[in-house]
Amino acid sequence: MPRIVRGGLIQASVGEDASAPLEHLKKRLIDKHVALIEQAARRDVQVLCLQELFYGPYFPAEQHARWYALVERVPDGPTVTVMRSLAKQHRMVMIVPVYEEDMTGLYYNAAAVLDADGAYLGTYRKNHLPHCAPGFWEKFYFRPGNLGYPVFPTRVGRIGVYICYDRHFPEGARALGLAGAEIVFNPSATVAGLSEYLWELEQPAHAVANGYFVGAINRVGHEQPWDIGEFYGKSYFCDPRGKIVVRGSRDRDEVVVADLDLDQILEVRNVWQFYRDRRPETYGPLTAP
Repeated sequence: MPRIVRGGLIQASVGEDASAPLEHLKKRLIDKHVALIEQAARRDVQVLCLQELFYGPYFPAEQHARWYALVERVPDGPTVTVMRSLAKQHRMVMIVPVYEEDMTGLYYNAAAVLDADGAYLGTYRKNHLPHCAPGFWEKFYFRPGNLGYPVFPTRVGRIGVYICYDRHFPEGARALGLAGAEIVFNPSATVAGLSEYLWELEQPAHAVANGYFVGAINRVGHEQPWDIGEFYGKSYFCDPRGKIVVRGSRDRDEVVVADLDLDQILEVRNVWQFYRDRRPETYGPLTAP
């Protein structure tokens, strides 16, 4: 029988000035996402990914220590604990991006992966961190990831995670494929005028080069008071041929849903033998400093 998995992506706006009290912002955004998760459950979504740093604005738009207060432990912090309960309730695999505290003063841009029974499977920590104008000051807040490129065996298949700026680096995308990923999720926060022309270019290329599905998520709206640009949504799934099978709107909160036929991975790889024809013995310069 075909291995059909119903995937979902949540894109959402902040909808309020980021100068509001942090606990207020965080609670309101978690409440908003809980409602969207319940909407996904009603649509029978089996695996769901939230957007990068989903319970706050994209705060690396500025460099200010007040945002350190959003860090949480994984998996025992309050947000992941709530999401584990929802994953179990809805029998849904979930990818939950968080601002992770590893130890006091040591923080990561990360995503917890939860199985459909609520079990915590592990964490991906963003490996590539931008630090550039306008408003992407991530090295002020995060340490580069140190967990490599793990792939998580879930009830719906083997899941990989790549976060936002990671998508510009094909090496990690290939590492996820070599580790057996069938679906790679990329929760992001990216603005028009900077990378929009790459949004539907790079990740379908990763899907083609590695023969897997990609779920790409971007938030929506303008975030005040910084307004570094328009977060343009357009979250999508693409298949192992690089074809976009569903695309979200530019400016609305929504759950983007697609049925993914995982048997297509074998079909495509039997045609395009990229893994067979790799020449790793010639790639030494790629890992040179």
